[in-house]
Amino acid sequence: MTLRFDPARRRFLTGRTSQSVSDGPLLPPWLAPEKLAHCTACSACVDVCPTGIVEMQHGRPALSFASGECTFCGACAEACPENLFDREREALPYRPQIAAHCLPRAGIDCQACRDACPQEAIRFPPRRGGPFLPQVTASLCTGCGACVAPCPVSAIALAPMAEETCDA
Repeated sequence: MTLRFDPARRRFLTGRTSQSVSDGPLLPPWLAPEKLAHCTACSACVDVCPTGIVEMQHGRPALSFASGECTFCGACAEACPENLFDREREALPYRPQIAAHCLPRAGIDCQACRDACPQEAIRFPPRRGGPFLPQVTASLCTGCGACVAPCPVSAIALAPMAEETCDA
């Protein structure tokens, strides 16, 4: 009998069902983590987000890309009465992490993430003797999350920025 490593099963057994490799929530654009403790949970940022990706999680604003992407409109920052947002910071210091259950890794043609990326940061370079696998160029990626929702198998999650180029 051959045992096969299944990362989804490991997440289930350890109680971590989220795809994200980050330990904390993904914060709205320009929200300084060091100021998060001063958040009053007024939900002003949630109420004004035109794409509905800002939500309250455990009394704090967080991002959920399940149904949309960040357009960097700045409405959340402008609505905050506590001045927690710093527009001088990088808006979203997150980059996509592509899990092992990505369809192209199984030989199934899918490029939904590439098609959804407004910055063309995801590409599928040809590989000799293997399927075209997604490659993220971090320098082109804005962390907007447009690639997350279109993935039919939820194989993409955003995580704190790590490398210049991330291979699947």
